[in-house]
Amino acid sequence: MENLAANPPKITFEVSLEEANLIFKALGRMPFAEVYELIGKLNAQANTQLSLSAYPQTKEE
Repeated sequence: MENLAANPPKITFEVSLEEANLIFKALGRMPFAEVYELIGKLNAQANTQLSLSAYPQTKEE
């Protein structure tokens, strides 16, 4: 039997940039010690996705 604490399941959300900013705003109102790691993870994922969308891959013909 798999230990969920050691290997928690992952979940993916798809939200607009405006909605993501609202999530960050809400997290910013919470105690820093409780949310700083989550904010860091979300920020890293957002930055990766935004940098990839800034340089879309072109189709080779």
